[in-house]
Parts: sequence; structure tokens; C-alpha cells
Amino acid sequence: MAVEVTRRRFTADEYQEMGRAGILRKDDRVELIDGEVLAMSPIGPPHIGTVNRLNHLFARLVGDVAIVQVQLPVRLDPYSEPQPDLALLRPRADFYGTAAAGPDDVLLAIEVAQSSLAYDRNVKSSLYARRGIAEYWIVYLIGGEVIRHTEPVDGRYQRVAAVPHDHEFAPSLLPGCVVTTRDILG
Repeated sequence: MAVEVTRRRFTADEYQEMGRAGILRKDDRVELIDGEVLAMSPIGPPHIGTVNRLNHLFARLVGDVAIVQVQLPVRLDPYSEPQPDLALLRPRADFYGTAAAGPDDVLLAIEVAQSSLAYDRNVKSSLYARRGIAEYWIVYLIGGEVIRHTEPVDGRYQRVAAVPHDHEFAPSLLPGCVVTTRDILG
């Protein structure tokens, strides 16, 4: 006899309730993607160092033009609440203390990839593009490159390109924040 299995998708509100109830612990490395609670890759010193470097770099560059958010949730829709390694958000008086950032708040999302390149390139890219995130970067540690995704249309970024190592570039919505791949990777 065949048994039909149906997946049960969780909403972002239910996911948050799991945290408040202690089902998900504060130190669990998980995020909600399309209704599924997924374990995130463990992070090691190179990943940590790169996230810290990005935080330091952008905190100096954006000033009052954006809020730098590190490894915290962004509610993209009722079923997805990823935690990009770094997000540059539109300024808000409450600093997102009363509600999580949403897709319209995100000026740039960045993921640092060591072992997660395929996931970040396929799943995360599609997720961010579907929700209209204007720009998404993957900082690929093993390849020593920044892969820039721009122009989201119909769930896909139309332009995807690795940035040359010493080339100056800036997030499209923050043209004053000029960086190089060397600045990002050290």
C-alpha cells in the first residue's frame, strides 16, 4: 500500500514561537526557508573573520545611510526568514527593534560561502530574487571572489558576475559605498 507523505510548512510566526518556547535554542544554527527549518553550515574562523571584516568595512562606509545587520533574520514572506551573513538595511528609527526587516528594507544581502556555495548560489539566490532584493553578493572564500547578483526579475537575477579582484564597485542602491574584492577578502 502506498502512503502519501505531505510536508508541513511552518510560517515565520510559528518559527519564532518555536524559539520562544525553547524548541529551537538560541545557539541553534537554523533558518526558515520556504517553510522548512534548515540547519545552517557551521562557521569557522575564515568565515567569522570575513563577516567581521564586512561589518567593520560597511559600518564605516554607510554611516547614517544604512543599518548594518549581521547574521540576523529578514522576513522575506510568511514562510521564509533567512539570516544573511550581512544585510544593509534602510534606516529606521527603531533600528528594527519592533519588527524584523522585510524585503523592501534590504538594500544589499551578503552570504559568505565556504562549503555552502551551491546552496547560496541556487537556493538563497532564488529566494532573494523572488522577493525583489535588489542586490545579493556571495563572498566565496575558497575561490577568493565576490559573486555579484543584480537585476531580479521573475525569481532570477539577470546579471551574475564575479568581480575582478582590484575592481572598485558599490551596491547599486548605495553608490557611495565603494569597495574592492581585496577590501572584502583581506
